[in-house]
Formats: sequence, structure tokens, C-alpha cells
Amino acid sequence: MEDESIVINGNIKAVVTAIQGGRVRLGIEAPQNVPVHRQEVHNRLKRDTTEEALGVR
Repeated sequence: MEDESIVINGNIKAVVTAIQGGRVRLGIEAPQNVPVHRQEVHNRLKRDTTEEALGVR
């Protein structure tokens, strides 16, 4: 339901901000030192970091 939330590790909060049809929109509140990325962005950053460490490009 809208405005419901969960807390992760005591300092990260995921809040349901909207529900429209079959879609749910989430808001994430986290300390600035905690990176928050969509999965595809996370995967790209991880791949780029691994390639950089291996000297691949």
C-alpha cells in the first residue's frame, strides 16, 4: 500500500510512493555514503570496475 515502508539494516528505508495499475514506485532513503543504483546500473558499474582492475578495454 502507498506510504508503507520497510527498513533495511536500520538506516535504509524503502517507501512505496505510488501504485498505478501493475506498477509500484519506490522511494529509497539512505545515508549519502551508501550507493543506491538500479540493478542494470549496478551491473554496469561492477563490470566496468572489474574490467578496469584486469586492464581490459
